[in-house]
Amino acid sequence: MSHSWPSHLDVGAVRFARPTARYDDVLVFYRDVLGLPVLAQWRDHQGYDGVVLGLPGTPVHMELLQHGDPPRIPEPHPENQLVLYLRGPEAVSVAVRRLTEAGHSPVPSANPYWPDHGAVLFEDPDGWHIVLAPWVFGEEPPPAG
Repeated sequence: MSHSWPSHLDVGAVRFARPTARYDDVLVFYRDVLGLPVLAQWRDHQGYDGVVLGLPGTPVHMELLQHGDPPRIPEPHPENQLVLYLRGPEAVSVAVRRLTEAGHSPVPSANPYWPDHGAVLFEDPDGWHIVLAPWVFGEEPPPAG
């Protein structure tokens, strides 16, 4: 399996976007509770509210958009996940503590892979899962389960 990037795709940054029907709540969750940096934000731009969050820094972003009256989003699914590979169990503990102190509780994983390797999952206000994994994918193997 090749890990090199295709030479014909001269990508400088990556953004993925997902809809929300609870813009203010997800903004607080990701910006204030999880602590992701806001790279851009707008209200009622041609009917859209949005925020761009750095994951980490500026080369990778997550955009959250709310549109419509009422806004509609797909049903959450346990495999709709944002996986954050943290640098070890202590980094996971710090993030878990921050989330629980803000009133969020871990949720069970549909896939046993995550808890078998020390990851902890939370739901955002839309019901999408945040996976806090205690290793950096591509730098080290997952902890033995």
